[in-house]
Amino acid sequence: QVQLHESGGGLVQAGGSLRLSCAAAVRAFSSHAMAWFRQAPGKEREFVASISGSGASTYYADSVKGRFTISRLNSKNTTWLQMNSLKSEDTAVYYCAAGISGTTRAREYDYWGQGTQVTVPG
Repeated sequence: QVQLHESGGGLVQAGGSLRLSCAAAVRAFSSHAMAWFRQAPGKEREFVASISGSGASTYYADSVKGRFTISRLNSKNTTWLQMNSLKSEDTAVYYCAAGISGTTRAREYDYWGQGTQVTVPG
């Protein structure tokens, strides 16, 4: 069983930065790829970024490439999402997910956190 807990969301002005954290209660954390998804009101959940178990490989949605950075520290069972140059369209609930591979497809992730709200006023 894997438990994920996100933190770090909040309200930030456009152009600002936030750092989301995801703490995992799991054995063999490094065997799990980790990802961040987000869901805005009235929209489907969308992929944001993923990172392989070792941290060597990362992948980003085009909409966040160059602004967001995903990272992890396996010795602390933690994954982060550094978000810079935030825009109003980044407003969403952000979810941390754990799976076997760093796919962009939400259905292929087995474990999910409860989500953390990020709001960037327009």
